Amino acid sequence: MKIGTIDIGTNSMRLLIGDYIDGKVEHRRKFINTTRIGQDVDKDGYISEEAIKRNIEALKQFSNICKEENCEHVYSMGTSALRDSTNGHEFVELAKQEVGIDVEIISGEEESNLGFRGVLEGLENDDDILVIDIGGGSTEFIIGDKEGIKFVKSENVGALRMTEKFLKSDPINEDEFKETSVFIENEINDTLNYIKEKRIKKLVGIGGTITSLSAMNQELEIYSMEKIHNSKIYKKDIETILQSLKNMTLSDKKRLKGLQPKRADIITAGVKILDIIMEKLEIEDIVVSEYDNLEGLMCQKAKKMS
Repeated sequence: MKIGTIDIGTNSMRLLIGDYIDGKVEHRRKFINTTRIGQDVDKDGYISEEAIKRNIEALKQFSNICKEENCEHVYSMGTSALRDSTNGHEFVELAKQEVGIDVEIISGEEESNLGFRGVLEGLENDDDILVIDIGGGSTEFIIGDKEGIKFVKSENVGALRMTEKFLKSDPINEDEFKETSVFIENEINDTLNYIKEKRIKKLVGIGGTITSLSAMNQELEIYSMEKIHNSKIYKKDIETILQSLKNMTLSDKKRLKGLQPKRADIITAGVKILDIIMEKLEIEDIVVSEYDNLEGLMCQKAKKMS
């Protein structure tokens, strides 16, 4: 059974097309479009008309790809920006009218559940793991194992949200950077204290910030799901990359190997969130998973049908 799943995130819209065979997702292909539905949502409280238009267009493109690929089912979810905006329902109605796709706005907890479910699809592991997903609008923390989830928390710190809130200079101003760090630490401190007590050894990262970081670390000319999946990033490498990013202009960042130019403006904030998490938890490396909430959504829907 061929299925398409679409994630309408704060920073980007992503599509996964895959075959669901005997309880597994096979022949995975992913498409991404940096659509920024969450632009200024934190400040204004609603999605701008321009952002709605931009995202409806992207959704149409993804819908057409699903038709060309003969997907039997297409499912779509909306995350942080659609959750937090006062007019998220307007976008959902338009998506149905103009594209014929039902967009389900999911809670932070549901997003975490799907992310964890996706990670398990691509992981051989029996012990407890901590999965973190640094998105554009929020960061999800999930602890669990093959038996299921034991702890989940969604925090409103994300790469786009923090950039819009604090990082206004180019290159980044030291005072703004410190302010960002203090804010992130205060926001997620309680969650990190709780997680630290669990003494988890394995940290797995999903989402655009972490996959981009892996691509940058490997200096990939062309993004490769195979090279990203199960790659490891060490804390010392993260610190080196962060130091460079802080001192670079936006145009320098856009030329970095492994980094999509459209993500260049928000990558520093995203990497700083990860740096704070690893510092606080005293974890030296993170494993990157290319299986995430898109695979999770596919498995969830396919299992309901079978």
